[in-house]
Amino acid sequence: MLSYDELTSPERELWDAFPEGRRVDLRTGVPEDDRVFEGGQWGPERTVRAAVIVALIQGANTGQPGAVARLRLAGARISGHLNLAGAQIAHALSLEDCWFEEGVDLSGASTQSIAIVGSRVPGVEAGLIRIEGRLDLRRSRLESGSGSPFHRRVTALSLINAHVSGAVNLSGAEITAPEEWAVSAGGLVAEGGVYCNGFVAHGEVRLMGAQLPGGLHMRGARLERPGQRGVALALDNVVASTLDFSGGFTAHGTVRLRGARVSDNLTFEGAVLNGPPDGDGPALVGLLMQAVDFDFTLARPPSGTVHLRGAQVSYLHDSELSWPDVVELDGFVYGSIKMDEAGGRREAVGQRDSVAHRVAWIRRSPGYSPQPYEQLASWYRKAGHDGDARRVLLAKQRHRRRTLHPAARVWGHLLDATVGYGYRPWLAGVWLLALTLLGTLSFGTHTPNPVKQGEGAPFQPLVYTLDLLIPIGGLGQRTAWYWSNGSLQWLAYLLIAFGWVLTTAVIAGVTRTLQKN
Repeated sequence: MLSYDELTSPERELWDAFPEGRRVDLRTGVPEDDRVFEGGQWGPERTVRAAVIVALIQGANTGQPGAVARLRLAGARISGHLNLAGAQIAHALSLEDCWFEEGVDLSGASTQSIAIVGSRVPGVEAGLIRIEGRLDLRRSRLESGSGSPFHRRVTALSLINAHVSGAVNLSGAEITAPEEWAVSAGGLVAEGGVYCNGFVAHGEVRLMGAQLPGGLHMRGARLERPGQRGVALALDNVVASTLDFSGGFTAHGTVRLRGARVSDNLTFEGAVLNGPPDGDGPALVGLLMQAVDFDFTLARPPSGTVHLRGAQVSYLHDSELSWPDVVELDGFVYGSIKMDEAGGRREAVGQRDSVAHRVAWIRRSPGYSPQPYEQLASWYRKAGHDGDARRVLLAKQRHRRRTLHPAARVWGHLLDATVGYGYRPWLAGVWLLALTLLGTLSFGTHTPNPVKQGEGAPFQPLVYTLDLLIPIGGLGQRTAWYWSNGSLQWLAYLLIAFGWVLTTAVIAGVTRTLQKN
């Protein structure tokens, strides 16, 4: 146990100030002398042992009546290991612009609010911590320390299964663990949210399974030098009200949102998704994620693929810069799409090139899958654009045709040319009119031979042609006349064949359409 006589001058000042919650400020006021990154050169007049802080926090100098004891220290060089693992801490701790000789261990502790602001710390281990208040690490520089006892991986900040009743604030902080885990916070519960605005991480940031009722805010954050798997941010199965990656957010690695559930807004407005540095990996993985509002209006197209298989969003916002060359869309469900154009947003329907643009978007997905087409057509129908929906479904059939064997492709081309796979039944009328005109003009210039002399109705070229083209029933002309001219007889045979083909195609196409509807 420390005695008062053993304390140095700055330690005695801190000791005396603690019961009343007064701040001890050891800064000189000279900017050149107060640079935290040079704190290792500060002398004894600015040095406080970590053991003194531990002793005070654990009640070595009890509070005075009418005052709230708390530890407030600024501009100090903290020597030794600040070890509060498992401690029951009843007082708030505030350290500002301090330089730590060794890391901070808060694992398993139960404590009030903790603030380590603008400081340099060689690693913070806070797995399983319980904080009744907030955790404030703004503007601090955390560097990788030894491997965490929870996973044996080198980590600069560990918050595994931590519970914070307030907010976790990392805004302006720089956390460094290159190619390792900069932040490991799987299972974190931060009721007030996590704030990382202007935050810089060298290494992977992991919040898998985190519960964030107050959201995750990373406006302008920069994630560099990801982990060994190329993942910059891992948010698998996170549950949050908001995920904000806007305002110049930049990730040099994969952003993974697999199974994430966002009750309100998921935004990448103005973000840059560069994908892994080696170029071998996706820029965004959103498999099975759920969000109400998904804003994907990036600053420029992602350099890696985007995976949205099985994702569900109510509102999708995108732009010309949103999508890379490869997009996985199978199972992606959305309620509406809005395009960002000329500083405004509009429903992405009603424009002349709307369908072509959206079909080209679907075609960026490798292989053929019917669901993206059916989802897009469903959206067009709900928006009251049935014609656009039919064009999308026609594009689906044309894409599917490429996957069929040659004979089926031939039949597909025939259905497409004659009735547009049932989505353009008027084409059959065009063909019928054209063939009727051809037959009437061709047969009208010659006289056929009667099958039986003196019997049957007089020859009528128009009725004769229709009788050839309509395979069901009869108009009495086809069986009453024949041609001695070989060319015209072959034309008659061809018209009969075309009539059967047209009839079959119409029935097949209409049946297909009715079944889909």
